[in-house]
Amino acid sequence: MNKSSASGKPVTPFDRRTFLAYFSGLGLSSTLLPGVLWAQSADKGAVTIAAIKEAEKLAGLEFTDDEREMMARGVNGLKKTFAELRTIPITNATPPAIQFSPLLPGETVDTTQHTFALSKPPDLERPADLEDLAFWPVTHLSALLRARKVTSVELTKMYLARLRRFDEQLHCVVTYTDDLAMRQATRADEELASGKNRGPLHGIPWGAKDLLAVRDYPTTWGAAPFKDQIIDVDGTVVERLDAAGAVLIAKLALGALAMGDVWYDERTRNPWNPERGSSGSSAGPASATAAGLVGFSIGSETLGSIVSPCTTCGVTGLRPTFGRVSRHGAMALSWSMDKIGPICRTAEDCAAVLQAIAGPDDHDATVPSAAFNYDSKMDIGALRVGYIEDAFTERALENGNGAATLETLRSIGVDPVPISLPEFPTNALRIILNAEAGAAFDAFSRSEEDDKLKRQDAGAWPNTYRTARFIPAIEYIQANRARTLLMEAMRPIFDQVDLYIAPPFGGSNLLITNLTGHPCVVLPNGFTEKGMPTSMTFMANLFDEGRLLAFAHAFQEATDHHRQYPPLTV
Repeated sequence: MNKSSASGKPVTPFDRRTFLAYFSGLGLSSTLLPGVLWAQSADKGAVTIAAIKEAEKLAGLEFTDDEREMMARGVNGLKKTFAELRTIPITNATPPAIQFSPLLPGETVDTTQHTFALSKPPDLERPADLEDLAFWPVTHLSALLRARKVTSVELTKMYLARLRRFDEQLHCVVTYTDDLAMRQATRADEELASGKNRGPLHGIPWGAKDLLAVRDYPTTWGAAPFKDQIIDVDGTVVERLDAAGAVLIAKLALGALAMGDVWYDERTRNPWNPERGSSGSSAGPASATAAGLVGFSIGSETLGSIVSPCTTCGVTGLRPTFGRVSRHGAMALSWSMDKIGPICRTAEDCAAVLQAIAGPDDHDATVPSAAFNYDSKMDIGALRVGYIEDAFTERALENGNGAATLETLRSIGVDPVPISLPEFPTNALRIILNAEAGAAFDAFSRSEEDDKLKRQDAGAWPNTYRTARFIPAIEYIQANRARTLLMEAMRPIFDQVDLYIAPPFGGSNLLITNLTGHPCVVLPNGFTEKGMPTSMTFMANLFDEGRLLAFAHAFQEATDHHRQYPPLTV
């Protein structure tokens, strides 16, 4: 298998040693290597009957020689088709002409928009030291701004100074956007002074995960081959936050191509313990938010990329329903699993951000017109709440924090009942992500550029992309058909309960709900004996983020875990 450039033209082929190591890493029979397949691959000749016979082992099938002879003609025809496809310039921004919807037949979304009701902040005064505002929630900063007790320019300069001071240890910033930030902050102050109020985010400094395109600034995707890439658009989320009056102060690190916390410059660190990574892939947004370096941030999740770093860094994150927020202008990893959401200090801050960024645009066809109704005074005692009983393992109950979460909920009028997730071979559906990621970075994988990523181990993207080449299209489609069955199996849960609780990594909940598209709030629920944060996830039905966030807000009103800050940064 020759590597090709991004244009599809062949470049330096594998030598024999690389070829042997490559196929050995895939677990393919070594008997295929000394003989025909090596010769045909190296010479780009016809696929032989012998090669098909060896390939059957990967597919778990067996054909007769007559069948193989007929197949050989078809397979060699496919090679020509593949070559022709690779002459078509397809960028990462081009989605497939098939769309995933988390809604099953007969399911609808609520389109009736009611009043958006945040809680009323207390009477607030400007502190003597402006940096005391660094950890204030958005709702409180907004109240100070509207009362003209602080200016957006002051907040912006304060957060930019903190970013530069602490980034030496945390490595959470890829690009500072000072010029843009000062223009936006100045505009915000002028508008607020004239009585124009764009809403709770008006004048609030924020940071973007660096897979979101911002016009005139690099969008690096955390990977060395793309570190000079400038995409000449603003992503929809960036546009909408600008329209809401928010102030973009930095593009924040993500693990290379949205995996982990290692990017082309460094490893993003955890402000609770800089000797440890911040997890990923929303590594920079979670680290910067936890350290009080931004008012809020935007992350994304495909399979844990909001939940994991928020858990590690002790902040509150919202993974919205698949299709709630447009992904236009964001790096595509998996078209049927990618979701964009806020990382904040409180659940109510997440509500304020979601209100600004949610809804359809003219670009992402997966986004329906669904209402987002949030009321901080919702009667949570009327909610039916469950918890995934078999997921409350020893890890989930670490330091008693899992049990304490249930007790806190009982103290505020909620009586969680045990429920179970459907038994399903969910791990088999992981190939959906791998196949889509392999397609999203096909030209990149066929080039030599993938060798420039820092991580080159068996679990890193370069090997995953190559391995994805061996996922048959039939198995990918079968996995998506099985996904429909999984979605149907999840539907009865929300006949039993309105919401449910699960530890972030207990059982199969994380993988299931990322496949089904259900929304999740992850929030801190205590600390380990070593002083590291722990978390819990609250889950809701599709497009029910309003009740989900009101429920999470009530929990945070009864606790103070989210008000604890890393000693490093205060």
